[in-house]
Parts: sequence; C-alpha cells; structure tokens
Amino acid sequence: MKKLKSYYTHLRHHQSMELKWIFPLAIGSIVSLFLLFLTTLTSPDGTPLLPFYRSFSISSSVFIESKLHPLPVSYFPPPPRFAYFISGSNGDGKMLKRTLEALYHPHNRYVVHLDLEAPPEERLDLQNYVSTHPVFVKFGNVKMITKANLVTYRGPTMVANTLHAAAILLKEGGDWDWFINLSASDYPLVTQDDLLHTFSYLPRDLNFIDHTSNIGWKEYQRAKPIIVDPGLYMTKKADVFWVTQRRSVPTAFKLFTGSAWMALSKPFVDYCIWGWDNLPRTVLMYYANFLSSPEGYFHTVICNAQEFRNTTVNSDLHFITWDNPPKQHPHHLNLGDMQRMIDSKAPFARKFHQDDPVLDKIDSELLFKGPGMLVPGGWCIGRRDNGSDPCSVVGNTTVLRPSPGARRLEVLISSLLSNDNFRPKQCK
Repeated sequence: MKKLKSYYTHLRHHQSMELKWIFPLAIGSIVSLFLLFLTTLTSPDGTPLLPFYRSFSISSSVFIESKLHPLPVSYFPPPPRFAYFISGSNGDGKMLKRTLEALYHPHNRYVVHLDLEAPPEERLDLQNYVSTHPVFVKFGNVKMITKANLVTYRGPTMVANTLHAAAILLKEGGDWDWFINLSASDYPLVTQDDLLHTFSYLPRDLNFIDHTSNIGWKEYQRAKPIIVDPGLYMTKKADVFWVTQRRSVPTAFKLFTGSAWMALSKPFVDYCIWGWDNLPRTVLMYYANFLSSPEGYFHTVICNAQEFRNTTVNSDLHFITWDNPPKQHPHHLNLGDMQRMIDSKAPFARKFHQDDPVLDKIDSELLFKGPGMLVPGGWCIGRRDNGSDPCSVVGNTTVLRPSPGARRLEVLISSLLSNDNFRPKQCK
C-alpha cells in the first residue's frame, strides 16, 4: 500500500499602514489588488504562480525494521477501532489475562468473560485484575461480564454469549469499526499497531468470515438432527442432547457454515442485534437447535442478507492446524509450529496450551513484549531501561509504530482482496 501524505501550510500576509496617510493607503491598496490578480494566474501545468500554500510529500516507509531502530511513525489515514470479545471457561483465567495483555491497545474496546463453570474465585481474580490495572483504569476500555453466562460447548449458548458481548460493546458507545471474537486459547501473531495500521486502509464495511454453502456431511450430522442445549434453562453445565425426530433442510434461507472465529463490521453487528428485517431473529431461532451453531449462525445471516452478502472476505484471519486424522479439536500449537505461523501471515493463531514456551517466543520475536507487560506501540513513550515497561508512560494513542508483522499482514490482506479471491469466494 502506498502512503502519500500531503500537508498544506497556509502563508499569512501581514500588512501595516498608517491611517492618517491617505497616499500610502492608496498605493498599498493598488499593490494588494495587483498581488491578488497574480494569484489567479497559473502555470501551464495548473500550478499557481503565487500559491498561498506549500505542499509537502512524504513517501518513506513507516515500518520498524528492528526493535532497536524504529522508523518514523504513521499519521494517516486515521486508525480504526477494534472491539474484542475474549471468552474462557474453568481454568482459563490466567491465559485470558495473558491474551488480553497481548491484544491491548488504548484505542480499542474489550469485553472479557469467564463462563459460569469457572469457580467464583477465578472470576473474582479476573475482575480484580481488570478493575485495578493502571492502564485499563486510565482508559476505561476493558469491561468484564460479571454476571456470568452458562455456555455449552457446541450449543447455541455460545452464539447467545457472543451476541451479549456485542450488545454491551454497542451500548458502551459503539465507537468501533470491527468486532473480533477470540477465546482464551487464541493469541496474536502481530501487534495491535500492525493490525490498526493495515486495517486503516480498508473499507470499514468488510466482514472477515470463513464461509461456504457446501455443508457436505454437516447436513446429516448437524442440520437435520435436533439438539437441545441445557445451558438455556439450567444452572449447571451439561452437554447438549438429541431428540429422536429429525428435520429437513430449510427452504426459507440457505445454510452456510465455516469458522466460529471472525472479524465483523459494526454495521453487520448492528444488523444482527437490531434485526430490522427479522432475518437475524429467524435464523437465531433455527440455530437454537443446531449442533455447533457458532459455525453457522453469522455465516447464514450474512450470506442471506442482501445488504451484507457482498461484504464478506472468506477468511477467519487465523492460523489453525488439525491433527491427521482430524480430531474434535485442532492441534495445540508449539515451538515446532512457529515458522508455519509466521509464514501463514495470519494475525491470530489457535489453540495454545497455557504457558507453552511458544507463547514466550511469540512475545519476544513478534510482539516485542516483556513478561507481564502490554505490547508496546506508538502510544508507549516510556523508557525500556533495565526491563522497565515503556507503556507505563502514555502518549498519543492514535500514533502507530508498525512492525514487520504489518508487512506480512498486508500481503495476506492483499491476497484475500485480489480478483482471484474476493468476489469469487463471496457467499457461494
């Protein structure tokens, strides 16, 4: 992406005159009129002969080539704002904190949630962490859902939980551009400055959602069976159960499926919450009895809504790898997967075991983050001497210092938006 920025500086003309002298006044007026006439003249290429402004062009790269020698910051165009939802369950509190630290930027918004299966002391510990972290308190942009929801794996309560978080983020002001849902076992592979910088050049109505209408075996194993999620009406977690009757594939709308992880535009999230033509509510009622509904609800809504079907980018922005043969859950990433994660150019990866050594390597080599610290960005203006946290001193939160990760991400986004990938892969 070429970034040409022009700044205009107006020149001020100061005139002084003695009012008591008529002749100097007349001469000054004549000269002023003559100068004004000259400003209307232009050269053959359209450039004013006597311009009232001076233009400057800056075309230098804004990428950091090393941790020790950052290049100049970027100022244009204005960065977007992300709204993150990070969720976890019993035993995920520590990992959720680490993921939040790796994702944090003062310009963004965050909602975190530990479901009702997590013990009260674990939820209280996370609440205390959020409410006492000095940077979080300063900017007030991290909220915890303190009235925990009961969330059933593969059940519609996962969709309800996501919609709940989206509603909170809209209620808190809604001054954001993309909603990104992650779990405590996800982790970023680029800095937030990288992500904000790259997305600042994108149309704000794009929706990054992996999707397909070729549901294959899912028609018989997910669409036709009818399941019930006890989390909708019980206070203790239990697995979904099946009823004996089966149903046919819907004809009122077309089913789509894909990844449960996505980056959705604010206009589309608004549509899902408000549902002004009732499609989001109708599809939600259908998916209340659908196995693994997080892998189909948003996909089916967006691809059946005429207003949004042409805004999809067919990617979940994740690096995920599966065991061979595939199991119920993806392969847990480790040090052996490090280079493949980098080569994927994806901004996020999953799943990770808590405190796996590969997370330390990501922190050090990709995020430039110290243990227990936030990821440094253009907003961090403190010193790094003796292991001190540069983010303890806050500067301008809209100043970005992209790292080489932004270049990788730019390559990925350019590929996703290419003629070969963008339109041909939309809601087919």
